[in-house]
Amino acid sequence: MRIAVASDIHGSLPAAKAFLDRADALGADKILLLGDLYYHGARNPLPEGYAPIEVAKLLNANKDRLLVTRGNCDSDVDVTVSEFDLLPALILANGDKTVFASHGDRYDIDRPPVGFYDLVLYGHYHTCFIREKDGAVFANPGSLSLPKGGTCPAFLLLDESKITLYALSGEILEEHVL
Repeated sequence: MRIAVASDIHGSLPAAKAFLDRADALGADKILLLGDLYYHGARNPLPEGYAPIEVAKLLNANKDRLLVTRGNCDSDVDVTVSEFDLLPALILANGDKTVFASHGDRYDIDRPPVGFYDLVLYGHYHTCFIREKDGAVFANPGSLSLPKGGTCPAFLLLDESKITLYALSGEILEEHVL
């Protein structure tokens, strides 16, 4: 199974469309969104193509393949326009590997979840990377619409053998064998 992973759309319709197009082109079976879907947050500027309700419609049209964690900018109103669950965290089996996924405002590389996970996925910081620490792999897809720290809009693609970090433009930025 191939899972495309993105975070921090913050209501950008062009970013959401571009990500779903890339995920389809790469043969993703599932889409894992790590929160902050619609609202841009008080500390962020409006992203390009800010259209939260249109993003909601686009995501709702893909609800059958979505797995979603709730971000710190996702409100109760956002839940009401979403035809899918926004969960605090997810634990997934990926072959013989265990994956923990959350937004990143509570768990990250410096504050890992309790227990051992082979892979920890989170967003929140708007910076993309793949790193190993204490025997686990930590990966952040960055932000599709408001990247920070000199990073570009990016996403991850996970399969049973590796995790790949892609620029939204399609370029492979980094790969890590699991």
